[in-house]
Amino acid sequence: MTTLTAAWDWLTDPAHWPGENGITHRLVQHLVLTAVCLVVSCLIALPVALVLGHLGRGGALAVNLSNIGRAVPTFAVLVLLLLTPVGRWGEGPTVVALVLFAVPPLLTNAYVGMREVDRGVVQAARGMGMTGRQMLFRVELPLALPLVMNGVRIAAVQLVATATIAALAGGGGLGRIITAGFNLASTPQVVAGAVLVAALALVVEGLFELAERLSPRWARGAA
Repeated sequence: MTTLTAAWDWLTDPAHWPGENGITHRLVQHLVLTAVCLVVSCLIALPVALVLGHLGRGGALAVNLSNIGRAVPTFAVLVLLLLTPVGRWGEGPTVVALVLFAVPPLLTNAYVGMREVDRGVVQAARGMGMTGRQMLFRVELPLALPLVMNGVRIAAVQLVATATIAALAGGGGLGRIITAGFNLASTPQVVAGAVLVAALALVVEGLFELAERLSPRWARGAA
């Protein structure tokens, strides 16, 4: 309990919140990094998954290839990228490593969601004379949306937790609080940083849950 009490004291100390190295600044950096990586991951994974799911071809191969990335530690990818020319791009290695980490759940959930759409509904839409594009955006995507958004939620929470590795490459974010705690041999600061990351992940999870509850019934896959 002594360590937890000391960590709480560190968190509630007003001196630790303002400034370039303060909690507020590090929190903003963490959120920006997470948002950028999530947007880039969605732009890469979702179009591929939706098109392959619509066509029903090559999706299994794409999903299996993306899932191979789950077996490779993100930290290992970051270290390798730091040794390449990408390592000169500031936050570049961190962004690339995190994007590769976030793609599998996005791709898998979106593809599975598209393939689980009732084929009878798809055939009916085709029989009504809808084009492939119309079927994709007016029929398949709305029905697959719950699983697509579940993949986005999983990726977002995972990114929040994993974005701490940015500190290992000299980047910002809440990970800098943890690494600074290690450098200062300050266990309370390390624990405080870990608590902040965990709390942020829970908040993001809660926001997605709230958004799901407030969304229209059709967006939740409800009848």
